[in-house]
Amino acid sequence: MMPARKLYFEAIRVGDELPALAKAPVDRVQLSRYAGASGDFNPVHVDELYAKSVGMPSVYAPGMLVMGMLGQLISDWARGGQMRRYNVRFIKMVWPGDTVVCKGRVSDRHGSGGRYFVEIDLWAENQKGELLMKGSSQIQLFYSLEDENRQRSGQSPIVVEVPRESLSSAAAPASATSAAPSEGGDEADERREGVTSKKTVPREKPAAKTATLPSAKKAKK
Repeated sequence: MMPARKLYFEAIRVGDELPALAKAPVDRVQLSRYAGASGDFNPVHVDELYAKSVGMPSVYAPGMLVMGMLGQLISDWARGGQMRRYNVRFIKMVWPGDTVVCKGRVSDRHGSGGRYFVEIDLWAENQKGELLMKGSSQIQLFYSLEDENRQRSGQSPIVVEVPRESLSSAAAPASATSAAPSEGGDEADERREGVTSKKTVPREKPAAKTATLPSAKKAKK
């Protein structure tokens, strides 16, 4: 059996895009299963009658479900790495029938003292191309296969000083710029998505707009 693929710092460049992850359309069975797995039985996610009684057209997906989908995108890509930071910002509701497409791009890389990091810009869209969520993550990686073998055998790491390289310090390619989620808050996001009527698009209560996972766990192999 071949060993699992691993990702190493030396092979990564700023601007690299993660392979997009398209999930199956969200349905009510998935919402019920998620409620049971997470212990979050908020009726707006599982009770159709209740959701309509509070002004929603139907039940809708918890934001943490979409956050988990983005987390899968990272773990599938950064195998052999360690997630040091992961945070997201909720933008738009996900309804039954919506297809969530998770995307990401390397926005920064740097290394010092034998420790190497990449920063990832993350976002999720629905089947209409509307922005659902955006966030970022920091991943720590071995510099190379040789570096991993050295450290796992108890030797010192390979030390290569890598000055910080960032998308923010250089103009991004036009194609990448058009694909990335824009900054500027909810209103800018809605203008970018083409939302023209706030009356027809129910919005979540302005409770928590950001979520952050505690520090790092090793990405699955």
